[in-house]
Amino acid sequence: MPNITDTVTTADGDCTVRLYTPDGEGPWPGVVMYPDAGGVRDTFYEMAAKLAGFGYAVLLPDVYYRSGDWQPFDMSTAFSDPKERQRLFSMIGTVTPLKMAIDAEAFFDYLADRPEVKGERFGVCGYCMGGRTSVVVAGRQPGRVAAAASFHGGGLVTDSADSPHLLADKIQAAIYVAGAQNDGSFTAEHAEQLDKALTAAGVEHTIETYPAEHGFAVPDNPPYDADAAERHWTAMREFFGAKL
Repeated sequence: MPNITDTVTTADGDCTVRLYTPDGEGPWPGVVMYPDAGGVRDTFYEMAAKLAGFGYAVLLPDVYYRSGDWQPFDMSTAFSDPKERQRLFSMIGTVTPLKMAIDAEAFFDYLADRPEVKGERFGVCGYCMGGRTSVVVAGRQPGRVAAAASFHGGGLVTDSADSPHLLADKIQAAIYVAGAQNDGSFTAEHAEQLDKALTAAGVEHTIETYPAEHGFAVPDNPPYDADAAERHWTAMREFFGAKL
């Protein structure tokens, strides 16, 4: 799939991005794909290319660019190896809701200026930490997001003042959330709270729980589930096809 590596300048520095486009002539709707806590790596290059093949210009950003020239994680040991777990959580801490929103503004401006991309509103999708980012960005950059998809996203409902579900009344996008079973970071109670918040705010949304574990959609995650992953691709293709 055609792609370029580029740099987007944000308020905090230079973020490396890859832009994937379909074969043929555009322009195409733009989508920002947010990786899971493991960050950008080979698996996400493949996933961004696959999404682009559905007819989208897909921007894949290095969400950990503030951490400098970091080394990719091996997701089979990232949470079980104490040193790697500490490094991972340290990097996760650099991606706050405010920084998500600031970066997203720069990403959307970049897409709007690209000749391969059409429109002024975009899609966002994300996995795990990135699933949370998608909902946060939909609430904090409401005029720029037309559709937001979250897959096994954690922390969508918390007790914090900056919990994503509290942004419901600001969201102008359609929302699709696919949770995982047995997921303490997004429980059935969380799903119910999120549904109530989005319904009260009049936000078009779908919330589902897939019969698979947290991490089901990302091939290098130990809980990867091929059937659930295929379901997620179908859902995202239909969702973005209707909303972008």
